Amino acid sequence: MGHQRTMRRFAKWHVWLGWLVGLPILMWTVTGLVMVARPIEYVHGDQLRKEVSAALLPPGNPAPLPFPANGGAGYTEMRVAMQDGRPVWFLTTAHGEIERYAADSTGAPLSPIDEDWMRRMVAERIVGGDRVESVRRFPADDPPFDFRRSVPVWQVALEDGAHVYVDARTGKIAAVRTRFWRVFDVMWGLHIMDLQSREDTSHPVLILFATLGVAGSLLGCVLMFRRRRARPGAKGTAA
Repeated sequence: MGHQRTMRRFAKWHVWLGWLVGLPILMWTVTGLVMVARPIEYVHGDQLRKEVSAALLPPGNPAPLPFPANGGAGYTEMRVAMQDGRPVWFLTTAHGEIERYAADSTGAPLSPIDEDWMRRMVAERIVGGDRVESVRRFPADDPPFDFRRSVPVWQVALEDGAHVYVDARTGKIAAVRTRFWRVFDVMWGLHIMDLQSREDTSHPVLILFATLGVAGSLLGCVLMFRRRRARPGAKGTAA
């Protein structure tokens, strides 16, 4: 008798928990289905990136860099890479800024990435990159919402709805945001219950509903072993 009362109590709790977490569970299931509907490479826009062979540094490079007046102090990283057909020094300062210098005998500082250079590079590296709707430069302290990195970037909006982000410091493609990426981003925000920043995966509301969902699931598993009374007339109905 006590066992039956406990099971009835569990059943009542299970119903109430179902009312509380039914909508969040449905939301988690739907958003999860949308997020896995396409490969993550498609979400990242890898299909829009053209294959470009890596350029090799020419013999004798890089040439020693004639540092500015500070003698090279204050840099956290120095590397050289081919860019636009020539070797280039990339020097990272302690504040995260990146300076570019020609990696040849001159060591001359290179001009900032301008719109013409950036448009040409996007047209060469991105499928449909020559069909541009708009171009806008964002400072590091006010990045676009679908980029969310504290670096200065050029946003190139293409006719197919994709946004190509070019790092204004280095001239390299920092991210590709397709239309589906933005759908994915909304689904992710709903999934973690954080539509504002879409980055907080451990907050009280999410933890509370996840805990209630686990409790409801465990009660459902327990109730699977509940003995049910036979309905009147269920026996003796022989043909």
